Amino acid sequence: MVRALAKARRWQSMLENGAAATIKDLARQEGVDKSFMARTLRLNSLAPEIVESILDGSYPDTISLESLRSPFSLVWKDQKEYFF
Repeated sequence: MVRALAKARRWQSMLENGAAATIKDLARQEGVDKSFMARTLRLNSLAPEIVESILDGSYPDTISLESLRSPFSLVWKDQKEYFF
């Protein structure tokens, strides 16, 4: 999960600094499926408390890489209720 968070941050940075114009372009550059990249980029929308728990290893069993790549609310309060 930490690697996925790091990829999401790096890819977001690449989009913001102009290394790629679109997710489609970046996915092609990185050699991954556009859908996979979009799901991974959504990790940048996670509540800070959730990211912290992943980084320090204190996350609950309800959080998995699969659950993070599934659709989730962008509202932090809702995320915390769903994942915790």
